[in-house]
Amino acid sequence: MTMEISFNYNSFSFIILCIFGLCWLLQMLYFWGLFSRLAFFKKKRYDNDEPNYEPVSVIVCAKDAYEYLIDLVPRILSQDYPEFELVIVNDCSTDETTDYLKILTDKHPDINVVSLTQSLNFFHGKKFPLSMGIKSAKHDLLLLTDADCLPENNQWIKGMVSAYRKNTEVVLGYGPYFTRKGLLNKLIRFDTLYTAIQYLSMALAKMPYMGVGRNLSYHRELFYKNKGFTSHYTIPSGDDDIFISQVANKKNTRIFIDPSCRVESEPKRTFSGWIHQKRRHYSTANMYKRSTNIILGTLLSSRLFYYVSATLLFCLSPAFYCNTECPVYYVAIGGFMLLHGISMDWIYIKSAKQLGEKKLYLFFTPLYDIFFTLFTTLLGMWNTISKPKNW
Repeated sequence: MTMEISFNYNSFSFIILCIFGLCWLLQMLYFWGLFSRLAFFKKKRYDNDEPNYEPVSVIVCAKDAYEYLIDLVPRILSQDYPEFELVIVNDCSTDETTDYLKILTDKHPDINVVSLTQSLNFFHGKKFPLSMGIKSAKHDLLLLTDADCLPENNQWIKGMVSAYRKNTEVVLGYGPYFTRKGLLNKLIRFDTLYTAIQYLSMALAKMPYMGVGRNLSYHRELFYKNKGFTSHYTIPSGDDDIFISQVANKKNTRIFIDPSCRVESEPKRTFSGWIHQKRRHYSTANMYKRSTNIILGTLLSSRLFYYVSATLLFCLSPAFYCNTECPVYYVAIGGFMLLHGISMDWIYIKSAKQLGEKKLYLFFTPLYDIFFTLFTTLLGMWNTISKPKNW
């Protein structure tokens, strides 16, 4: 007995099928052509590279950050590094930060504290305080983090500096969030992982476009050569992503990732706070290079249309049947979606291992991905329509 397969032509179904096929192909190209660079990255440990450990200025901007500084400062001062200074910019704090820094400098006169008053910082955001910290730093090599961050051990500075080579001017690190209970924490950590997969993979592909201020290093000379943040000074965000987009290139940028040298940060505790933070971050995307926006825009569009077209294909009348009414059509589409899901899971799991992310339940990756595809699209539309107060 032979089985015959018939083709029932439906122009709309055929168009949806073509969109599905194109988006599936684009997604696979992103997974295996771009994101695999991070997933299968062969990193060299700093203790085998014999780097030049030049003096470093670690810069922290603090605004009402007393509860974080009491943990962060001892962790930085205990770093195993030949020569470094700690620069703390007190950005108009009204809590115990000022008193704590006074006590701190009495015990450690070598700590460089820069105090700002409300009348000096005309704009929201970290750019003015960070600029003052950079100006006050003694050393050319800068290492940036935030007050609510915490290096996991005393090898953080040494690890980041180990990535520098002769022509390196920028080193991009990973800035994860602490593991907490609840769905919100998992969403924040997955989003952070996905963002890292993008910008670290792009840097490995010689197309760097952003970093995270929680774990970022560059030379002060590079900062002044590009006139600091002057081109985007009135935008609260962008001290890391817009600036790196402007100064980083295929020759001067390297990455450092090591699960044992992570710098973790305190995540948002409410959905409203997290959404506001995401909207503020997305507001800087229109200042990326055109090539970067094309790559990221194509990535988001292909994700969105992949899920929409896959849903429509299963809802519409299928184009292919066999005479025994076996749904070959559904089996074929399902097979492609299964391959897509396996590829996605594999890339995410390998990347998470590279970055030391645990307890994210990555077998739910397709659900995470569907959520963030819709979430990112809606936030982008929302930002186009309006900006929140106190941006």
